[in-house]
Parts: sequence; C-alpha cells; structure tokens
Amino acid sequence: MKNFFCYKCNLLSVSKVILFSFSTILALEFTPIFPAQAYPIFAQQNYPSPREANGRIVCANCHLAQKPVEIEVPQSVLPDTVFEAVVKIPYDQQIKQVLGNGKKGALNVGAVLILPEGFELAPADRIPEEMKTKVGKLYFQPYSEDKKNILVIGPIPGKKYSEMVFPILSPDPAKNKTVSYLKYPIYLGGNRGRGQVYPDGSKSNNTIYNASTAGTISQIESLEKGGYNITIETSNNEQKIDKIPAGPELIVQIGQTVQNDQPLTNNPNVGGFGQTDTEIVLQNPTRIQGLILFFGFVIIAQIFLVLKKKQFEKVQLAEMNF
Repeated sequence: MKNFFCYKCNLLSVSKVILFSFSTILALEFTPIFPAQAYPIFAQQNYPSPREANGRIVCANCHLAQKPVEIEVPQSVLPDTVFEAVVKIPYDQQIKQVLGNGKKGALNVGAVLILPEGFELAPADRIPEEMKTKVGKLYFQPYSEDKKNILVIGPIPGKKYSEMVFPILSPDPAKNKTVSYLKYPIYLGGNRGRGQVYPDGSKSNNTIYNASTAGTISQIESLEKGGYNITIETSNNEQKIDKIPAGPELIVQIGQTVQNDQPLTNNPNVGGFGQTDTEIVLQNPTRIQGLILFFGFVIIAQIFLVLKKKQFEKVQLAEMNF
C-alpha cells in the first residue's frame, strides 16, 4: 500500500512537470520577442497610476531624455460613438540604438494614453472597417483591471508604428451616471528607444557610466561577452573596479586621471520620452439639435426679411410712379 501511494505521488509529480513544460513551451511560442526593453509593464507593476500628482507620467523616470510626441483627436464627440485618437512619435528612423546585448538595432516605440473616466478601448465589433485598416495589427491593453480608461501599447517596431491609431469608445451619460457632458483632458506619454534606468534603480547599458572615485586608470580589461572592467587607483593606493556593460563606448584610457563622477563612456542613448495633452468635448445631442433648430429659425427670419424688403421696395416704387 505504501509503494502504491509513492507511485501515485511520483506519477502526479511527473504529470505536473510535463504540464508545466508544455505550458512554458506554449508561452514561449506565442509570446512576441522584441530586441529592446521598452516595456510599459514596468510602469504597470510599480505604479498604481501612470500619472503622478504633479502631472508627470512615470515613464519619464526610466526614459531620461526628452523628445516630442503628438496627439490628434476630434474637437468634440457624441456619446456612445467610436472615434480615433492619432498618436505620433517622430524620430530619425535611420539611427540605431544599443540593444541589451550591446549590439546596434532599430528603435522600438511605446505609448500610454490616459483617457477621461468612462472612455475606453472600442470593442472590435464596433470599429468601422476603415478604422480597422488604420489600426492594423496593433494590440492595446488597459493599464489595469480597474483603469480601463488608460491604454498602453509597446514595445512595437518604430519604423512601422511611429504613427498609430487608437480606436476609442465614448461613454453615454444616460447609461453611466458618473459621466457628464463636459470638456475633458486627454494625456499622452510616448517613448522611442530603451530606457536608461530600470525600476529597481539600476542602470541599463543605454546610458553614461561614470567613475566611482577619483584616481588614475591603471587597467582596462575587455570582457569576453562585451564590456569592460576599469581599475582606478586612488591616491591612497586603493583600487576600485568599475564595471561597464557591453554597449557604451569608452572615452578614457590607461594612465588617465579621472575625477569622481567623471564620464568613462559616451552617451549611447538616441531615444527619449515625451508627454503632451489635449482636450475633447463630450457633446450633448440635444444641444446640437437645438443649435440646428436655432439656425433654421434664423434662416427663415432672414428669408422673411428679404421678402419684406422686396415688398417695401415695390410699394415705394408704386408711390413714386403715382
């Protein structure tokens, strides 16, 4: 009986291993792999909201260089309608960035779009065919389960998607009592290229590396997988080793005297992050109907005034002839 239970436990263990291996293979098979780490998931895991109290979007904490971004939305939209938000992340597409392995490659882009409460990603069955063509194969996801009005995307190839279309569904105040017919702000953050700092505070290989102490460079050791170990000898004959990953290029040499925090490498970063905002009006249909009705009355009044003027002119002409 004891052997039977042991055999059963072993069989369950083997089954779990096989199931886990199969799941891992499937995950690797269907998970897209990108050459650069510009993942919005870093922000999603570390910040409840991507926009801080001072208005700064948290992506700027890792992407230190400032670059422009653009967004285009309609001036106003009707409730429960699908409209497009066009996001542009311009950059020189001929430049190459440093990848995680130290080699050069194309830039990726990513974006976070912060919509007003009630606005959300349009369902696939509500998106017009013409808009689907503009959206292409882009995959958007909500920032979190309770923040469906915040959309993130990336990393995606920058050469193909430096301009992207977000299909947005406007809310209906008749169904959602928390929404009113008002003017609302929309915030956009967009990056191109990899970040310089990871969420844990450590540097990536896409930034400048500085000397950890003042002294004289006594040795530069090239590492097999790329990068360098730089030995700095201080005035107290102590030795400090600064590790430089593959990617940044050295701008110092053996025998050179360096100061504390003096750059040892160039700045390989060619990307950056930018943010901007715009406004959109959730328009009440009855206001438009009232406006159209008002214009109709104005046009009718103008017609009657013209007719009255013609009639008055005829009367004046008749009196003059008399």
